[in-house]
Amino acid sequence: MYAKQVKIENETGLHARPASDFVNLAKNYASKITIQNMDEEDSCKANAKSIVMLIAQGLCKGTTVEISAEGEDEQAAVEDLVALIKTKFGEE
Repeated sequence: MYAKQVKIENETGLHARPASDFVNLAKNYASKITIQNMDEEDSCKANAKSIVMLIAQGLCKGTTVEISAEGEDEQAAVEDLVALIKTKFGEE
């Protein structure tokens, strides 16, 4: 398993279009990928390939998330998803 934490910096967080971009990228990888809100104590890991699960997390600007993956392309998956979040989804 490979995991990395990143802070969401775009204004809208992972809602609507940014969530769709995130899920579409995650689906390119064979690994099982999850995302978890690290700012909430009781937060559960959510399937990063499910738009419904991702939006249900309520991940807004300033939230620290952990993206983890397990599988043959786990490191590439996590690194690319973290890089996508760091682009602020082009919202600047």
